[in-house]
Amino acid sequence: MSTFTTLSPVVADTHGWGHMNGWGGGWMWFWGTVMMFSWVVIIAAAVWLVTRSRDRAGNRPSRAREILDERYASGELSTEEYRERLDHLR
Repeated sequence: MSTFTTLSPVVADTHGWGHMNGWGGGWMWFWGTVMMFSWVVIIAAAVWLVTRSRDRAGNRPSRAREILDERYASGELSTEEYRERLDHLR
């Protein structure tokens, strides 16, 4: 009696169709590439959104600075007073 009679047909297959019965072997590179590209896009979008939100928060002047600028523009403060108060805000 041969030892191959107890093996499953997939293991004993000698026609080259062993792995996944011939399905997916040629497309694995394509779907793997699509998956990697998707992750790169998702991570890049997340990084872009985080840095964009930080830039907006950092570039926006405070309300105190806006009031100080308005008072200086209207002539309520002299240049010396404006610079002194601006230094205190920083």
